[in-house]
Order: sequence, then structure tokens, then C-alpha cells
Amino acid sequence: MASTSTNLINPSGHAPMHGEKQEKFNGNDFKRWQQKMFFYLTTLNLARFLTEDAPKLEEGQEADKEKVAAIDACNHSNFLCRNYILNGLDNTLYTVYSALDTTKAL
Repeated sequence: MASTSTNLINPSGHAPMHGEKQEKFNGNDFKRWQQKMFFYLTTLNLARFLTEDAPKLEEGQEADKEKVAAIDACNHSNFLCRNYILNGLDNTLYTVYSALDTTKAL
């Protein structure tokens, strides 16, 4: 019985793979690609970087270890999100959009 309940939670029997190759966007059917990319980024807990600005230290604000660590973690996650999106683009589109610095700008 325990194995049956486990299979109900995960019918395929294996953990989802985050490294599965996504379909590259080549300029056709943008809405479908956008929805698939958004779902993929959501499974990686990165979708919020599409709309949020990265936190920054205000001028004159003390830079304690916790704030610096939070900013570094956010910058790293933004880097990952940006590159997952760029890697989901055809080479021609990659060249055009790789110059943008942030995920939100994409």
C-alpha cells in the first residue's frame, strides 16, 4: 500500500529532471515557448526574477554579512534565470539578447 501512495504522488516513479533539454525558441509560436519557459523557471524557483528587481544596498546603508549574502544569492539566482532563458533561444536570437544584463530586461 505504501508504494501505491508514493506512485500517486509521482506517477512516473522518478524525480523530475531539471536538466531536461528545453525546446529552443526560433521565432515561431512565442506564446507556447513563453509558457513552457515560465513553467520551467517556476519549477526551479526562479520565475520571480522575471518581474522583481535585485536588492541593492542603499547609499550610506551598512553592509552587514546577512545583507551581502542575500544580495549575492539574489544576483546568482538572477544569473541562472537569465542564462536558462538565453539557452532556450536559437543561436540567432541568443546573439541579439545576450547583451541584456538582467532577466527582467529580457
